[in-house]
Amino acid sequence: MSSINRREFLEGAAVAGGMLLAGGVALRPLHAAEEAGWPALPTVKIHVVYVGLGGAWPKPEFDAKAEVEKFQKHFDGLAGRLGDVQFVGGELIPSDEKAAAALVPKLAGADALLIVHLAFGDGGPFLKLMESGLPTAIFSQPFSGHDWMYVPQWQKAGKRVILAATRDYADLDRLAALLRVPARMRQSRILLIGSAQGTAPARSAEKIRQKLGVEIVPVSIEQQLAAYNAVDPKEAQSEAEQYWLKPAKKIVEPSREEIVNSARLYLALKRLMVENRAQAVTSTLCMGNPCNACLAFSKLNDLGLVGACEGDVDSTLTMLLFGYAFAKPGFITDPLFDVSKNAMIHAHCVAPTRMDGPGGPRHPFSIRTHRDDNSGAAVEVELRLGQEITCAKLVNLDTMLLSAQKIVEIPDFDDRGCRTQCTAQVADARAMLANWGSGILDGEGMMTQLHRVVFYGNHVPSVRDLCQLLGVKIVMEG
Repeated sequence: MSSINRREFLEGAAVAGGMLLAGGVALRPLHAAEEAGWPALPTVKIHVVYVGLGGAWPKPEFDAKAEVEKFQKHFDGLAGRLGDVQFVGGELIPSDEKAAAALVPKLAGADALLIVHLAFGDGGPFLKLMESGLPTAIFSQPFSGHDWMYVPQWQKAGKRVILAATRDYADLDRLAALLRVPARMRQSRILLIGSAQGTAPARSAEKIRQKLGVEIVPVSIEQQLAAYNAVDPKEAQSEAEQYWLKPAKKIVEPSREEIVNSARLYLALKRLMVENRAQAVTSTLCMGNPCNACLAFSKLNDLGLVGACEGDVDSTLTMLLFGYAFAKPGFITDPLFDVSKNAMIHAHCVAPTRMDGPGGPRHPFSIRTHRDDNSGAAVEVELRLGQEITCAKLVNLDTMLLSAQKIVEIPDFDDRGCRTQCTAQVADARAMLANWGSGILDGEGMMTQLHRVVFYGNHVPSVRDLCQLLGVKIVMEG
């Protein structure tokens, strides 16, 4: 039997699951949504530049052109695997600032810059190329030189540049996937139904546009109701039967009519989103106008889109970022602590059933009422024990609250609280509780202080890189 290496195994798993590539990055994140009728976003153009012709490092007989051919072959395959990226450029230049400066005008029209460091220099050409203003990643193999040591200084100075100092091409793939995200955010639109909730900057459509490029599209109560009433009842019944009634492990409290109404709301939101070219929706009417949005939002998240409850714009933006970077849907939670277990409990009545991503299997789920008022239809998803998770929220448009956790229990505490729950071990529950919000959210409303978003997988290292590209600070909460 022939053996396979780590890359081949991971890429085989990616093909099977339709979600991830080696390095944990997302294949075409919106593929499932496109198949369901959402329009495709434009291809992201990443300009590749190779810097360094040779010399003492890597070695005197170094063949830069042969090295470029090796990388180009990889990029050709990577473009096909990612599915939504085009690698352009491909120039090979010496480690010379003048050569880099001459190339900068040619970077116009690209969405991001990927520099492949081949041979010894002083970092000057990298800085010149970054004058283009593009989000930039540098891939530097061992013995290419020592230019890597300048990158942390540039990052501290505010340059939007990330570095992979490694020989593993999985990190090259990861860099390329992360470089997509700023462009994808600039192409994104969020439907806002009702009023915006969250931190003050996140309630400002203008500030969101300036910082991340995302456009907020207001939708009135009347527009949502009109779209809901326009849905063919037979289509809603078929949607409910196929996506919720047949696959459900059990249906506990809700009537068939309430589940059909939820499917009808999903179809109404789909129409509004497609008409407005939106990839996300958040609503303060989600508790029951015209019906609970729990099932509708759950399916949107299953498709790689975003359905976010309570008009929480901070969490909506967080879910968009993680979706584009990692093809993982977010589970907005109302966290609480159980220090006896050194853990926090995540709970809410809206949860994706495809927490592994749009290409993954659905978790077992039951259809329940919304627990706060015992009405409507909500979903109780059986989350995976032992699963590593990332807990995060972008706040004030400039800070990512972040922690790595692990699901250790599915609690059953006298049927209290929201329907979907998990207990997650944290580094230090007492310290995390004492410093909740890290002083950043003091004085905000309850929902803004409380909400966090849970994603499957430990993405902390890549989130650090993503935030560097976006000009966002990281605050580790625990």
